Amino acid sequence: MRQQLINHSPDLLKLKEDGLHLEEKSGFLLVYRVPYVNGKKEVVFGTLVTELTLAGDKTAKPGTHVAHFIGDHPHNKDGSIIKAIQHSSETKKLAEGVTINHSFSNKPPAGYSDYYEKITTYIAVISSQAKAIDDTLTERIFAVTESEEEDSVFNYVDSNSSRAEINGVSKKLKGQTIAIIGLGGTGSYILDLVSKTPVGEIHLFDGDTYLQHNAFRSPGAPSIDKLRERLKKTDYFRETYSRMHKNIFSHSYNICTENLNDLVAMDFVFICVDHGESKEAIINFLLQHDKPFVDVGIGVHKVDDSLMGHVRITACTGSKKDHLPQRINFKEGGKNDYKTNIQIAELNALNATLAVIKWKKLRNFYQDFSNEFHTLYSINDGKLFNEDHSS
Repeated sequence: MRQQLINHSPDLLKLKEDGLHLEEKSGFLLVYRVPYVNGKKEVVFGTLVTELTLAGDKTAKPGTHVAHFIGDHPHNKDGSIIKAIQHSSETKKLAEGVTINHSFSNKPPAGYSDYYEKITTYIAVISSQAKAIDDTLTERIFAVTESEEEDSVFNYVDSNSSRAEINGVSKKLKGQTIAIIGLGGTGSYILDLVSKTPVGEIHLFDGDTYLQHNAFRSPGAPSIDKLRERLKKTDYFRETYSRMHKNIFSHSYNICTENLNDLVAMDFVFICVDHGESKEAIINFLLQHDKPFVDVGIGVHKVDDSLMGHVRITACTGSKKDHLPQRINFKEGGKNDYKTNIQIAELNALNATLAVIKWKKLRNFYQDFSNEFHTLYSINDGKLFNEDHSS
């Protein structure tokens, strides 16, 4: 188990000092060699499992009173089931290497104050009957294993996925190399969302400087001193999101015909640029190299004293690309107030969210019954159109 987490968490440190065999795995705390009585009145050993609610590099108050168990359901010494903690019995994979057989519920009126109270309370209930049969039994074996999360792309444990029990689903995104071309409003929100996934690498491409107007249509809230540094967009966002994700790479130049080969190593590309000629070159290159991508776009116009328009995402894979000529316009010009400094961060965020949802659908993270490859949200009537379905 990570020594830093133990040292900064008094409750885990106390459990370790008591001799419990602890391991942290994919945002869960596992306690091994917990003695109990099975349905055959035999004394055996199981593993107690709980989610880990963390605040940086230390534990916070447990987020739930529920605990899980690997093994048979604990019984009393007479062979009857222990009903005080009985909740549900189902073999379920919580994360890679964490498959539980039962869930327990034992809730104090005020909840558990820390993990020491939660773990020792459950062990007392689970092990009491075994110890009544053999008073030499103990869970205190003074052995601690190291965490298996040394290869994690995150600087701290993804306790959100473990808390929601979707580690196995999140693994479908693991290891991908992602490119985000254009770090304007939509591209920066895409980064915000993708950086919270276990992709292997995130590559940022943009030659512009992060200026004051950018701060009003991108996630976060930079200080005025940070704006005065006039960093390149890719450098600013790499610095910001590297606090969470280890493998974010800054390429402070625009993708053009001379450097298209920089995209060869990418597994998926988000295209977030307006310039028609550049976009056409990028898409043609990705099609030639059979690279899946999502192209995003926003069209906003001022009518009287209000704004109207649409938000668009168009996806492409090797098996679905016939719709592109009708959906993506490479011509310059046209009335589009989005190209001014109107602050429309919510449209950028929506555009990014739709793009990331489609990417996750293509990875089977989300179910996709429709298989749409073109989505349009119309602002003034609130309608969402899904078209260009793949058979």
